[in-house]
Amino acid sequence: MKLIVVSAGLSSPSSTRLLADRLTAATLRHTDAEPEVIELRDLATEIAQHLVTGFPPARLATALDAVAAADGLIAVTPVFAASYSGLFKSFFDVIDKDALTGKPVLLGATGGTARHSLVTEHALRPLFTHLRALVLPTAVYAASQDWGQEGLAQRTARAGAELARFMTPTPQHTTPDTVRAHAHDAAADAAVDVDTAAAIAPRSLTGAVTSVDPADGFQVVPFAQRLAALGAR
Repeated sequence: MKLIVVSAGLSSPSSTRLLADRLTAATLRHTDAEPEVIELRDLATEIAQHLVTGFPPARLATALDAVAAADGLIAVTPVFAASYSGLFKSFFDVIDKDALTGKPVLLGATGGTARHSLVTEHALRPLFTHLRALVLPTAVYAASQDWGQEGLAQRTARAGAELARFMTPTPQHTTPDTVRAHAHDAAADAAVDVDTAAAIAPRSLTGAVTSVDPADGFQVVPFAQRLAALGAR
């Protein structure tokens, strides 16, 4: 399996890359996926060229292909003006619209203050939902004061475990018993459908349905005849 990590940090070293590395380590504790880090600052010129020309240079094309082929994605951005950075958004603007469909994505963000902690929910999550990615429940935001705190370590560990769980396919075991069980369930569902169809069959304005057995068909009795039969009792 392949784990792709996208870091939009601008400095070197950067807190954004540090958070990306911690999320990667937390994920790899639960899976043997092969990680690969994409530093967007190294691709800034290529991203701008792609936006202008519509054609990705070779290095950017390789990065886009890696994201599309990944089994899981970690995406981390610094917070600029209470949202993701322009470089981060530009990279996901040029990615193929179907590249992230159904792909598990772990979101992360870094900022100078805890006041931006909801950026993962009001900015990042809608972006990746629009791209039809499978956005994990736990997103991790790290403010300057969070580093070294137990809370950040706990959120990071939980998020990494979630990503590993969604990256690992659940084996499907097929045995004669399960085949028979599925066949029985299908037959039961079919029977329910037939009975339901019979039960909700439209009533005639001049008669009444007196049989709902599909084998017998529907017998419509004229209202006058029904009324006379009741009177005879």
